[in-house]
This record gives sequence, structure tokens and C-alpha cells, in this order.
Amino acid sequence: MRAGLLVLSLLIASTVQVRAAELMDGVHFMIPAGPGGGWDGTARGVGLALNEANLTGDTTFENIAGGGGGRAIAKLIETADRQQNTLLISSTPIIVRSLQGIFPQSFRDLVPIASMIADYGCFAVRTDSKVQSFSDLAERFKKDPRSVIVAGGSVRGNTDHFVLAKALQLAGADPKPLIYLGYDGGGKAATGLLSGEALVLSTGLSEALQLHRAGLLRIIGVTAGSNIPDLPDLPTLRDQGIDLVFANWRGFFAAKGLPTNQYTRMQNTLRAVSNSPEFDAIRRRNGWIDLHIEGAAFYSFLEQQETQIKSLMQSIGYLR
Repeated sequence: MRAGLLVLSLLIASTVQVRAAELMDGVHFMIPAGPGGGWDGTARGVGLALNEANLTGDTTFENIAGGGGGRAIAKLIETADRQQNTLLISSTPIIVRSLQGIFPQSFRDLVPIASMIADYGCFAVRTDSKVQSFSDLAERFKKDPRSVIVAGGSVRGNTDHFVLAKALQLAGADPKPLIYLGYDGGGKAATGLLSGEALVLSTGLSEALQLHRAGLLRIIGVTAGSNIPDLPDLPTLRDQGIDLVFANWRGFFAAKGLPTNQYTRMQNTLRAVSNSPEFDAIRRRNGWIDLHIEGAAFYSFLEQQETQIKSLMQSIGYLR
């Protein structure tokens, strides 16, 4: 009996060691924007879940704002030999800004590890605003475009800008006169709205949700195809006659030139945390969609989205 218990104990210990060897022993998250935005919140949410699920060692975070995200990408590429445990978070803007020529790099200059979540876009106003719905906003814009000033957490011509522009176009307006103020992240854009610098906030749902729950702003439209099960009271654009569905993926990239087994550990680590109940709770709390795609499938997804985003931007005159 004791011999059997000993063998079982050795097998369990061996399994734990093999499992640990297949995961990263620590993760450094590189975030290409300031604190408080969608990239920051997602990276820190993944890091929190990794710690709570005991899936890795230390998790550290580095915010590198500037260049529309290009500064962080450049640093990762230039210091690749020192970034063995670094995961850079990015999202749709890495495609948009590459298409626009804002920075010379693209996702092809990095190694796509895995997407983790998707975040619907949303539009919000202050709770004291006379704008009660997206339909109200569209009508106001048609009558007086200069009265609609938009705050977004990315540079002009990026997702926060062109998603709202497309929605206005579908509502029958010409989006070209839209006044857009680009901030360094959704957190600062929300501050711009609350301080009165803008009439409407265009951002990711997770970046506005806590302020909405706190009664500091009111969400007037979400780019989901149907009501979100965990957030059934939020109005979609489709509820208001605007057939626009958009979700901004967020995922992680690594530098090129790392050992193959390190990329495998990165994929294993992100897969493990994606499947954990700890991350599921964080995902639900933020209204994120589960979108775990890894390796070659993630690369193909990025190529497909590049084609789709290019077509969308051309349709509203934001790209030739």
C-alpha cells in the first residue's frame, strides 16, 4: 500500500514539474499606452488571473506610450535579445496604424502568440447630456456637425474614430466633418468627456463600463450584434436601426528570434489562463468576449482582418 502511495506521489510530482516546465516562469507585459485604457486593463487582467491561478511566477508591467503604439513595438524589436519573457499587448490599431503609415512596423515584424478577448465598441455621454440615444446623436450631427466633439482613446483615423464615423454614415450622415480628439488611452478620453472637452466618448465597452455603472456616464450604443447576456440593459446600435457590428480583439505578441520552445511556453501559458475560472470571472466582469486564437490561426486571422479593415476605412474615406 505504501509503495502504491509512493508511486502515486511521484507521478503527481512529475506531472506538476512537466506542467510547470511547459509554462512561462514569469511574464513581463509590455503595454503600448498609458495606464487606464483597454490595453492596460486587459494586460493587467491577464496578469491578475495568472497570479490567482498560480500559473506563473512574477508578473511585471511596463507602460510605453507614444507613436500610436509604435514606440513600444520598436523597443520590443530593437531589444529582442533581452525580451525572453515579454508579451506585448496589441489589438486592431496595429493593423490600422500600419495601413495608415503611422509607424513602419506591422504584425509581420513580430511573432503573434495568441488573441485573448474581443471588446465591443461603445458610445457614451455624460449623464446630464440631452443626448439620450445614438439616434439623438446622429440627428444632432446632421443638423450641426461642429456641435458633436468626440473623445477617443487613440489617434485620429483609428478604431475609436472610424467606428463612430461608420455608424454616423449608416445613419445617413456624412462623417467627414466629425471633430475627433485623440487621447492616450480610453481612461484619459473618458476624463475628457467628463471634464466637458467632448460631447461623446467613443471607446471599448470595458473602458466605459465601470463609469457607466458608477453613474458618471451613460452608454447610448454598443456595437454588438445582439444584447449582451451579462449586460442585457445596454442598447445596441442594431436596437436603434444601425446595422453595425464591431469588436476589437486584443492579444499578445513576442519578439522574433526567440527559441521555439519559448514561443510554445507562451502559447501554453496564455491558453491555460484563458481556460481558467479566474480569467473567466474577469472576462465577464468587463463585458469581454472570449476570443482565444493562437499561433498560425491567429496569424491568418490578422491577415483577414487587415483586408476587412482596409475596406471599411476606404468606405468612409479614411484610407485611399
